[in-house]
Amino acid sequence: MSNLSDALRELEARLRDLEATARKTGQNLDAAIHPLRAEVERQRAEQQGPLGRWERVQLARSAGRPTALDYVERLCSDFHELHGDRKFGDDPALIGGPARWEGRPVMLLLQQKGRDTKSKIKRRFGSANPEGYRKAIRLMDLADRFGLPVVALIDTQGAYPGLEAEERGQGWAIAESIQRMVRLNVPAISVVIGEGGSGGALAIGVGNRVLIQENAWYSVISPEGAASIIWKDASKAPLAAEALKLTAPDLLDMRIVEEVIPEPTGGAHTDLDASAELLGPVVSRHLDELARQSPAELKAGRAARFRALGAFREE
Repeated sequence: MSNLSDALRELEARLRDLEATARKTGQNLDAAIHPLRAEVERQRAEQQGPLGRWERVQLARSAGRPTALDYVERLCSDFHELHGDRKFGDDPALIGGPARWEGRPVMLLLQQKGRDTKSKIKRRFGSANPEGYRKAIRLMDLADRFGLPVVALIDTQGAYPGLEAEERGQGWAIAESIQRMVRLNVPAISVVIGEGGSGGALAIGVGNRVLIQENAWYSVISPEGAASIIWKDASKAPLAAEALKLTAPDLLDMRIVEEVIPEPTGGAHTDLDASAELLGPVVSRHLDELARQSPAELKAGRAARFRALGAFREE
């Protein structure tokens, strides 16, 4: 096993070097990159073995898993956080502002869970209040005004469920955020980097492209929430996870996401730098592809993408 692990790490390093060379020089190295990427994925699957859905949910919650700001630190420059919704206050669970993503000007929308106990409590584990979603709307307005593509990093079990959030119009704020994102004139890419729960995730998840990391999950409800409703027993969360089909392979198979972003062996929490090196170029590639579309094409494509979800035909 150790020999396989060493070989896999060497292959992953070679792949990162090739991808970095392609980005820096502009050379088309796909002929070398694609077979190497396939071999890395094959060896990773062989080493890890098949992971169950509940195991992937646990990996998405691993201590030390990269947060949104961890990726910003490694992939972005010139990030300027903007505060407040101009109506009630600021929300530390949903932050954002202009930045450069691997040199490209973008507008970031980030669900930030926090790293230690103090910051997690401050940020409510990434669960935003209405002012967080209204701040997101304000940032999307600025993105349209200045022609900045939107990059949203999703990591939340859901919107904050407190009474004060409902009193300030939680459901309405989420609906308005979804509506605003649908109408963006600029490219929008949403990436699930950990947990993607319910309307709290969908509020900034209406991208032209929706991507997900290998061990992240994305669902209408958390496994514990589903188990509590269906069986009146949160301990049946593993069973609910199987029924929800919420993992990255499930979502790719159902065409809910466009691409699954690989993670280092053992999960993103094992190597934050390598996780960023795997995530950054994928987002950049999709930004480059979407940059060729007109505002009308972007809006039409975004609307068509989400209308097609769940469509089926009886034979």
